[in-house]
Amino acid sequence: MNTQQQKLFKVLLIGDSCTDKYVYGSVKRLNPEAPVPILDYKRTETRQGMAWNVFNNLKSFGLKVYMLTNKEKIVKTRYIDEKTNQQILRVDEEVEVQPMSYELPDEIYDAVVISDYDKGFVSNQKLFEIVYKVNCPVFIDTKKTVFPTHNCYVKINDLEYSKLNQNYDNLIITRGSKGAEYDGILYPGEKVNVYDVVGAGDTFLAALTFGYLKYSRIEDAIPFANKAAAIAVSNSGTYVLTEEDVENLCN
Repeated sequence: MNTQQQKLFKVLLIGDSCTDKYVYGSVKRLNPEAPVPILDYKRTETRQGMAWNVFNNLKSFGLKVYMLTNKEKIVKTRYIDEKTNQQILRVDEEVEVQPMSYELPDEIYDAVVISDYDKGFVSNQKLFEIVYKVNCPVFIDTKKTVFPTHNCYVKINDLEYSKLNQNYDNLIITRGSKGAEYDGILYPGEKVNVYDVVGAGDTFLAALTFGYLKYSRIEDAIPFANKAAAIAVSNSGTYVLTEEDVENLCN
C-alpha cells in the first residue's frame, strides 16, 4: 500500500463512543450461594470502543480522521473466562448523552462516517442534516430504523434489518459468517475461526470507507470490508487492525 497517497484522504467521523473494559479470570467452580460461576480474577484490559474503535481502525488505513463524539463517559465491562474466552457477564455504565449541537467543521472531506449506537449523540434530525449538508459519500452504521437514502450507504446487521418497517435501496446488510448483502447480492464472508465478534462491525465500517476511497466502487469495498472483519473476529476483544493486517489486506 502506498501509505503516503492514502494519508491524503480526509474523513470526518461522528458518533457515540465508550470505554471497553475486559476483566479476565478463570472459572473452576460454581457459587454455592447461587447457580452462577465464580471468576477468579487475573487481569483487566481497557480499550477504546464504539466510535473510538472505528476511529482507530480508520487511522490504521493511513486516513486523516477528524472526530466528533460525546464527552460523557460510557463504560462496558465484560467478564471473561480466559481459558474458553466465554463471556460470563457484561455490565454497562451509561449516563444521559447530550446530543450533538455544534455545527460541522468547515472542511472539505473525502468521506463522512457516522457510527450511531443510538446512545443520544446523533439525533434523527442531525443524522439527516449531516447527510444532506456534506458534498461527499457518507457511510452510516446505525441502530435507528429511519435514516436517509440520499448520498449515503447504511450498514446494519441481520437483527437491525428485521426491525425495519420500510424498504431502503442503500443498505449493506452484514450477515455474520455468511458475509454481507447489497442490492440483492451476497458477498461471501471469509472462512475463519471466530474468536470474538466484539467490534467486528466497527472494523467493517472503517474498512468499507477506506475500500470505497481506494477502489471508488461499493462493490469492491464490501469484499474488502469482509476480509477486514474476518481479521477482527479472529482476535480477542475490541481489535484494531495492525500495519501488517493492512498490508495483507491491500496486497
